[in-house]
Amino acid sequence: MGILNEFKKFALRGNLVDLTVGFTVGAAFTTIAKSLVSDVIMPPVGLLLGRTDFSNLFLPIYKPEGVKEPITSVADAAAKGVVTINYGLFLNALITFAMITIVMFLLIRLMNRLEEKLELPFGGKPKPDEPSDKKCPYCISTIPYKASRCPNCTSQLEAAT
Repeated sequence: MGILNEFKKFALRGNLVDLTVGFTVGAAFTTIAKSLVSDVIMPPVGLLLGRTDFSNLFLPIYKPEGVKEPITSVADAAAKGVVTINYGLFLNALITFAMITIVMFLLIRLMNRLEEKLELPFGGKPKPDEPSDKKCPYCISTIPYKASRCPNCTSQLEAAT
């Protein structure tokens, strides 16, 4: 029974739940970003570059004996046992990464600006009558005044009022 309670305490910790939610939202966001790149951005880019479909750019490096006809796509190569370097798929992955990074930067930037304008309680500048830092009573390190847990020693602290 003790291990079950310990697991329950571990699984329901705030940090783990936050991490799980962040990971799930991140995975969903990645799916959306990949679709944005492959379905919305890449078709016009490919058209501008001479009707090129990046996902089918590849370099065959080994053809089994008996394969004589030309290979027209990555799927065709895989079906015929041709070993290829799929640099087009790599280009798509790089563009997807860049798009996700840009969108995440813009979202975080927007949230930071909203936080400053609305003076939200979960961060931002301290009010004029409150200090910006405090000392952790357990490890004596300097931490933000509103912190409820020390990031250095992970001790639970009293929340600032």
